[in-house]
Amino acid sequence: MPDRAHRVVVLALDGVYPFELGIPSRVFGAADGRYEVLTCSVDGGPVRTNSDFSVTVEHGPEALRTADTVVLPPFDTAEITRELRAEVAEALAVIRPDARIVTICTGAFVLAAAGRLDGRPATTHWALADVFRAWYPQVALDPDVLFVDDGDVLTSAGAASGVDVCLHLVRKDHGTAVANRVARVCVVPPWRDGGQAQYIEQPVPDPDANGTSATRQWALENLHEPLTLTELADHARMSLRTFARRFNEEVGMSPGRWLIQQRVAHARHLLESTDLAVDDIAGQVGFATGTSLRQHLHAAIGVSPLAYRRTFRGSLTPQL
Repeated sequence: MPDRAHRVVVLALDGVYPFELGIPSRVFGAADGRYEVLTCSVDGGPVRTNSDFSVTVEHGPEALRTADTVVLPPFDTAEITRELRAEVAEALAVIRPDARIVTICTGAFVLAAAGRLDGRPATTHWALADVFRAWYPQVALDPDVLFVDDGDVLTSAGAASGVDVCLHLVRKDHGTAVANRVARVCVVPPWRDGGQAQYIEQPVPDPDANGTSATRQWALENLHEPLTLTELADHARMSLRTFARRFNEEVGMSPGRWLIQQRVAHARHLLESTDLAVDDIAGQVGFATGTSLRQHLHAAIGVSPLAYRRTFRGSLTPQL
């Protein structure tokens, strides 16, 4: 446990969505004292929400000077402006250069208007992508993902992706075990990959149809097996074509891509929490060889198992 809690300051702007405003406090606040979460406004006064009530915050913009991480939750689209409002610009100006900044949904418009996303990858809600591109062509917008981690700046899409990006930061800061405990406390999925699709044409299957949920659960319990598409389809009692189509409708990606993501996620957990050699981890998560695991891990997060383990555990394992 660090000597000082990491301070997260949430900047509430007029029109803020109450649900998303509460996400940082709920997620970071469940991390056993590792974070301190403060909420502020641009003038220290009450903030109008997009609902039929306002919220009173305890802090003014001076709180941003002390932030290790700043979160910009979304606000009603009626409040979006192409140019930054003077009071918002003044508030952003006091954020320390070394602070991490996170946006949820329309919060990305604030950073883009401030020029802080120029030349950087970012995302926002898919429904606002056309407006965002027209106003800020200098930003490398990807509206098809849940969140983008660009180091000191992270942007996420709407609603639940705010939970995803906050959990991602807990995992990045403190590892899988802590993030999983936080997810259990909050009763949310412990991990959704940032590259997962934002928008799925048919997210809710026909109630009379058999879905792929049971097969996905079975696959997670048997990741150490090769698990071919034929085996998955047979378990779901569907034809290959029907299974692949239904899976993509429900999950937003192909079964093969999903399996790789789950295997990489489990491998990351084992790298963080065990001393197993890479070849042993590869076998446990269903990759044929340690080389295959190294390739997939590098493709997913850009580092080797050795570097990943060093980051989270601070020590090397001889088998690597």
